[in-house]
Amino acid sequence: MLSILNIIEDTTVDGPGFRTAVYAAGCPNRCPGCHNPDSWDIRKGTWTPVEEILEVILRNEFANVTFSGGDPFFQPEGFAKLARLIKEKSNKNIWCYTGYSFETIMRSPAQQELLSYIDVLVDGRFEQSQRQEGLVFRGSRNQRLLDVHASLSSCRPILLNYEAWILIGL
Repeated sequence: MLSILNIIEDTTVDGPGFRTAVYAAGCPNRCPGCHNPDSWDIRKGTWTPVEEILEVILRNEFANVTFSGGDPFFQPEGFAKLARLIKEKSNKNIWCYTGYSFETIMRSPAQQELLSYIDVLVDGRFEQSQRQEGLVFRGSRNQRLLDVHASLSSCRPILLNYEAWILIGL
């Protein structure tokens, strides 16, 4: 079960192309200037079976997936199960937004398991003082778009080559 605020189908603002965005409830970061402060309290979500969320995601064979929130890494076990099922049943890529850094995630076995199913990680707390319009799929300059597979292979954060990633059609 996951505490979910909302599931938005066919969104284009949470990653490239059409996506199904799953908004988690619960976030310990409480970033000043957060665009979704109602997501901080896990009790504001609806407890939803992972299989029910999966059904919504698989309904649209052409939409990829984004986990956002709140913070999906605040519920790592449930999101890891969901991500694993998505990968087993489809060829969808998964983007994930988190206030945690890659380095912090690597210190938590539960969060690291979730990370293993993610393709692109947007990491780091939103910093209002570093807010900048026009950043690709981020709100502040300190946040990074990470190529998770390359990062896990090298055991350090590797920035996503976004233009190349889009060209190969992922």
